Amino acid sequence: MPTSFSPTHLLLISTFYLLLLFGLAWLTERGLLPRALVRHPLTYTLSLGVYTSAWAFYGAVGLAYQYGYGFLAIYLGLSGAFLLAPVLLQPVLRLTRTYQLASLADLFAFRFRSTWAGALTTLFMLLAVLPLLALQIQSIADTVALIGQEQNHEQVALVFCVLISLFTILFGARRIATRERHEGLVIAIAFESLVKLCAMTAIGLYALYGVFDGPAGLEQWLLQNQTALATLHTPLQEGPWRTLLLVFFAAAIVMPHMFHMAFTENLNPRSLISASWGLPLFLLLMSLAVPPILWAGLKLGASTNPEYYTLGIGMAVEQPWLIFAAYVGGLSAASGLVIVVTLALSGMVLNHLVLPLYQPPAEGNIYRWLKWTRRALIVAIIAASYGFYRLIDAGQNLSHLGTVSFVATLQFLPGALSLLYWPSANRRGFIAGLLAGASVWVLTMLLPLVAKVPGFYLPLLDLVYVLDDTSWHLAAIASLTANVLVFALVSLLSEASAEEQSAAEACAVDNLRRPQRRELVAGSPQEFAAELAKPLGARTAQREVEQALRDLDLPFDEQRPYALRRLRDRIEANLSGLMGPSVAQDIVENFLPYKVGGETYVTEDIHFIESRLEDYQSRLTGLAAELDALRRYHRQTLQELPMGVCSLAKDQEILMWNRAMEELTGIDAHLVVGSRLGSLAEPWRGLLSRFVDAADEHLHKQSLGLDGQTRWLNLHKAAIDEPLAPGNSGLVLLVEDHTETQLLEDRLVHSERLASIGRLAAGVAHEIGNPVTGIACLAQNLHEEREGDAEIVETCAQIIEQTKRITRIVQSLMSFAHAGGRQQASEPVCLAEVAREAIALLSLNREHDVQYFNLCAPQHWVEGDPQRLAQVLINLLSNARDASPAGSAIRVRSEAGEHTVELIVEDEGSGIPKSIVDRLFEPFFTTKDPGKGTGLGLALVYSIVEEHYGQITIDSPADPQKQRGTRIRVTLPRYAGPTAH
Repeated sequence: MPTSFSPTHLLLISTFYLLLLFGLAWLTERGLLPRALVRHPLTYTLSLGVYTSAWAFYGAVGLAYQYGYGFLAIYLGLSGAFLLAPVLLQPVLRLTRTYQLASLADLFAFRFRSTWAGALTTLFMLLAVLPLLALQIQSIADTVALIGQEQNHEQVALVFCVLISLFTILFGARRIATRERHEGLVIAIAFESLVKLCAMTAIGLYALYGVFDGPAGLEQWLLQNQTALATLHTPLQEGPWRTLLLVFFAAAIVMPHMFHMAFTENLNPRSLISASWGLPLFLLLMSLAVPPILWAGLKLGASTNPEYYTLGIGMAVEQPWLIFAAYVGGLSAASGLVIVVTLALSGMVLNHLVLPLYQPPAEGNIYRWLKWTRRALIVAIIAASYGFYRLIDAGQNLSHLGTVSFVATLQFLPGALSLLYWPSANRRGFIAGLLAGASVWVLTMLLPLVAKVPGFYLPLLDLVYVLDDTSWHLAAIASLTANVLVFALVSLLSEASAEEQSAAEACAVDNLRRPQRRELVAGSPQEFAAELAKPLGARTAQREVEQALRDLDLPFDEQRPYALRRLRDRIEANLSGLMGPSVAQDIVENFLPYKVGGETYVTEDIHFIESRLEDYQSRLTGLAAELDALRRYHRQTLQELPMGVCSLAKDQEILMWNRAMEELTGIDAHLVVGSRLGSLAEPWRGLLSRFVDAADEHLHKQSLGLDGQTRWLNLHKAAIDEPLAPGNSGLVLLVEDHTETQLLEDRLVHSERLASIGRLAAGVAHEIGNPVTGIACLAQNLHEEREGDAEIVETCAQIIEQTKRITRIVQSLMSFAHAGGRQQASEPVCLAEVAREAIALLSLNREHDVQYFNLCAPQHWVEGDPQRLAQVLINLLSNARDASPAGSAIRVRSEAGEHTVELIVEDEGSGIPKSIVDRLFEPFFTTKDPGKGTGLGLALVYSIVEEHYGQITIDSPADPQKQRGTRIRVTLPRYAGPTAH
């Protein structure tokens, strides 16, 4: 490594270093770095190290030289803010993520609902950070001049500005169409922080061990140079270090680079918890090297100013690697801050200065226009920083430039705290306070810096103000005091608008924003896209609507009022991230308005409150937590209630749809909650709407046709006041499924009727038996007496045959009527004969035009009770008959195995749905209408088959090609006696 570096060497080092940063960012965005590394809390914590700019890298030593241990305020102030992350930073992070707020100007414009608030914040922020950006440029120019003996500071500064402009565009303005966070930028800035820490630590260790030969040598030197130690202690008693603490405490929120990295580029909200202790640890490590570097520079008599002792030590001991480390560390500190600040400022200027005055034409590509405009703004901001650097004295103290910039941004602290903790603050107070504080800052700090005014006389206070190292804190206190007083007085004496009050509720830490439940003019996402096409163009509007739907996981055919309200809010948030909250609010209010005129019903949006309470669950404590637990208990009770519960608002918007209601209707709660009752599908819409309009509070046994079946329902309703809207009476509907009870009642009645018919049939059969026997005897006698008369003999034979037939019918009827008792006797049974008797009995019913075919083989015998097997076959054939169309055929056949015989009944009906096949043999289950079936037939069949040690199976459809027919197989033990063939 050379002992000295020429400007060309330094330019090559700078270019290579920036290319390395860009390479890391490029690899990250291409997904080539591990996802776990990119989203690791350590990466996020290191990216917040952008705070340690060139002012902290070089100027911290100069600050220690001036204010002793007061230099620690640089680190302690910011550490204090991050230690208070739960009450200070977490609420801001929630706001920025929820409403897509990318900058402090966005936050103020959203909170105060004012374009002027955002514009004024942007203008003053731009003015405030110019000294800080000029500081970075000057640090690079000074270090090149010190290392490379290059005296043309302006040329070096210009080359640095050109390089940093190019890389800033590559880092953050290559894509603008998506609002994804720049993961590559986070990795690059985290790497820069690591470089700064390593460089500072290396120089500090060399100072300790290379210059002082270790802690013992340092202690000996301090004993011999008591003044060096005393200068570190004295300023703590009399210096402005308390003001420094306040200034750097505010930097956590108000500085644009800190806001951008802490909130806008936050990849994982939980990382802020780690950063709340990780960043203070990082700053502690950075600060440990400052005193040894200062004392080493004093011991070596470094030729540089104390601000550049970090670089001067290496030059004094002629160690090229120390010079290289100091230069790369300083370059890292300066470039990181310039990149992030210009990115943040370009977005603020675009959203709050450019777009409110000129919006791109809808017919063009808005994303491309935004991207190129932002690139131009990046170049313009860096050019303005270079111009400010040329305007001020090139020999300005780095710590002084940084102090001027930090005091300026301190003016935003009252507004930042008020948006979290003072809901009564309003836009008039904020703007007035900011103007008052900024005016004092301009007069007391900026004007002396630019115009080189040494001081001025204040006649009212009889005070001569001189801007030097001992008086700047007076300007800081005066400007902040003026800001706070004017802000508070104007806010207290003026009224906040309704929009401001709503925004204040959204921003307040301990409050919930409760948006109103109102109806939009647009009734679907398609209409949203059509309306937004007017200001944005068709392609952009469609893309924004689709993005919002994806963010909320909503379908494109969504029409629920609640979901559409959330979609509107999401579109506004997304447009806010793209074009700023002021422009986004104007577009949404003008093109996606709520209905007005004749609207008399407006109330709080309970759905939003529910979702927010779910988010707040882990943060609620004390009585609030107990009340929330009680709310959850009651809600869970309603959800698990074995009765349908539907809660309606006054405008018939559905507020609750419990699990029993989901099971009863087959409609998921997330599809209907937030929609109107009239949007339900039939038959529920008609049933519930009629009940809501009816005067009766109770309706019993209401029949409802559903999926080809009749359901019986009991309905109840009661009027209740809506939560958070007293006087607005809603309804709660209770829906009780009475179907099973009703069917059971019908089946019991039908069963009793069947039992009566059975008893009647037995009596009728008994009474018929005597006359039939008499007729048979008379016919037999007549046959014997008139054997010679062929005609009479033939007639008598026919009479006898018919009486036998009547006897068989009566016997079958008697057997059917007395079925149910267990028969202990078992005998050989011919299936063909059983089938013949069953068919003969069923053929008496002429109402069904079907044909029975007995295809059973006579040689197939089984062992069992013939009457009970006949009952099995009668039940199966009657079911097949009822399911068969007119003119179709029903076949009974048998198939023999080695030890079993299968009795098969097959029809040509519509078949049995697979969903109910498993329930066919349950008692009282039937697919027939009440009065036409008891549901006991197949249950009895199953019982009889089991008694015969058999099995029964169902194949449906029997004909897979035509998808029709049912085949029932009854498997019985085969009779192996002498009658079987």
